[in-house]
Amino acid sequence: MDNQKSEKVAPMTGPGGRVGLAFGGGVVLGAAHIGVLKAMHEVGFKTDCVSGTSIGAFVAALHAFGKSWEEIEDMVLDLDWSDLSGLTLSGYGLLSIRKFGGIVKNMLGSCRIEDAPVPLAIVTTDICTGRKVVMRSGDVAQAVMASSSIPGIFKPVEQDGMLLVDGVLTENVPVSPLADMGAERVVCIDLLGKHIFRRPEHMATLLLNAFYTAMQAISKIQIENADLVISPDLSGFSLVDMSAVPAIIETGYRESLPVLREWMERKV
Repeated sequence: MDNQKSEKVAPMTGPGGRVGLAFGGGVVLGAAHIGVLKAMHEVGFKTDCVSGTSIGAFVAALHAFGKSWEEIEDMVLDLDWSDLSGLTLSGYGLLSIRKFGGIVKNMLGSCRIEDAPVPLAIVTTDICTGRKVVMRSGDVAQAVMASSSIPGIFKPVEQDGMLLVDGVLTENVPVSPLADMGAERVVCIDLLGKHIFRRPEHMATLLLNAFYTAMQAISKIQIENADLVISPDLSGFSLVDMSAVPAIIETGYRESLPVLREWMERKV
């Protein structure tokens, strides 16, 4: 099910036509997106539309509303796990993700997806039907919360009769919405394409390993027609270790910079 409105027309700033950029999910590994954005800024890469799933939805939303990689980095370095969740009594999940939505509102204010300067799509899943829901309109913070609500850990977001959870279940690297937004070339950031999982430490990491292991093979098929796949090797990092965020950012930057330089030289 797609929640869409008429799309905005952005200038063709990317090499070879309109360029769409997909930010994949990966929990704390999502900090690598910031490093990739830093590399993109350095090489002059610009995008005409963006999409995001899970932590990728969070970064995509901030990027679409004009936040620089430095601003996103400063905010992420100040985060703690306790900033992202709060205990709640629910039959669907142990934690509420409302504080995460509050962080988005603090950064952007009360914004709507359709008002983003760079056209934005956020991918989530209706757990009642198992169908992908692409959000192209509505409250940004609500959409980011829905896309990041890991089943069994976070309480789903109720909207329009749906129970919305993490988009990882249907499209963890959300390239498909970009074509609908007019992208002629698709670039995606796959945080888990090269990832080797660790022995789970507790129930939360066991669930995360299960979700993302099952998703890896599907993601390879979903992104096989992308024009450029940026997949930094983040195997040395845990999915949930916030203390590793600075090193994850640096790895994302270091590994994406030569790839992006080659892309710009080849396409411009």
